[in-house]
Amino acid sequence: METRLPHDLNIDKTGWHRARERAVSSLRAYVLNNLAGDLRADYETAVEPTLDEPPADGVAVHKAMRPRPAFRLYSSLRCTAQELVWSTVIDSINQQADVLEEQAEALTTKSGVAGTLELDESTELPDYYRAVDVHLMPGNYDGAAAEAGVLPGAVYDNGFNVFAFGAMGKEHNDIGWSMANFVKLRFPDIEPATIVDVGCTIGHNTLPWKQTFPDADVYGVDIAGACLRYAHARATSLGVEAHFRQASSDRLPFDDASVDVVFSSMFLHELPAKHIGRFISEAHRVLRPGGVLINMELPPNAALPPFDAFYLDWDSYYNNEPFYKAFRDQDYRSLCTDAGFESENFFEGVMPRYTYVDADDFEKAVLSPAEFDEDTGRLSDAIQWYGFGARR
Repeated sequence: METRLPHDLNIDKTGWHRARERAVSSLRAYVLNNLAGDLRADYETAVEPTLDEPPADGVAVHKAMRPRPAFRLYSSLRCTAQELVWSTVIDSINQQADVLEEQAEALTTKSGVAGTLELDESTELPDYYRAVDVHLMPGNYDGAAAEAGVLPGAVYDNGFNVFAFGAMGKEHNDIGWSMANFVKLRFPDIEPATIVDVGCTIGHNTLPWKQTFPDADVYGVDIAGACLRYAHARATSLGVEAHFRQASSDRLPFDDASVDVVFSSMFLHELPAKHIGRFISEAHRVLRPGGVLINMELPPNAALPPFDAFYLDWDSYYNNEPFYKAFRDQDYRSLCTDAGFESENFFEGVMPRYTYVDADDFEKAVLSPAEFDEDTGRLSDAIQWYGFGARR
């Protein structure tokens, strides 16, 4: 992995810090590729043949696998690696906190900055958000402090670099590129003027929308002001014009029928069910007729074999993702129709990573019916993205 971030918010790291980041990243890659393969083999050869009847779902597989040494080793190492992701980067970030703040200030106050940042101090962080540090990230996305500045964004950016072990693109933005080009290919008639990325964190998947649709005004929305401060500085450094607004997903700061694309990435599974419904209803409200809601997410449990459902639901039990499984148990078409979208306008797709494959292979996948396999939604060297949504 490359330990240096490709923008001006990169910080200097000692050789020891860089080596530690590479080691943790390699450990995660080993767990999620090699040990995950061993886990599947243990199930298929030593567990499944002994079951009285085929498991009905992922819950049944989980029950059968929990006592297994292979599962315990996998889970222990994966939890350890997840905690190491954050502890590995926080040390070097804290040592250069003042430098980071100065870099961000210099980037966003220089003349000619095209993007904007609008923070709303009245934005309330919901109880469910404050209750846990999501995916074990200390302080969650806002740092749990008003004086956090841009540090939570830096923790997320540097941590994500270690976390993804090179599987998300050089700027951690392959999801954005993939979903933007999915929309471009799947709906060739759309010429968006306004695009909104909801739950954008540091804007890593926001910017590809502007790069794919350069004539559009692109907005990133999040409740975490600290991440938005970082996102604004990051976008400025990368020379991509984007606008960032602090707001809740169930009260989007846009007029009725004023947006062409509403996008979210790995966001819905971090919301309680009622908030998912509110967000999709808000997307329906702000979209113009013909506009598109697209959510990059984990595939629904009902579409997967029991073992794959069990594997993806691991995070819900062991990685501070309390709403993960409850989301994946829902019917995604119904989520859209309950919010006002027509059933016939629902869509879904499975696609390879846009920045890793030939354009023809990507287009073929986008224009084909969704086909799920063991790598759909699973972070690995062969991951395939899943997206779903509806047209207004």
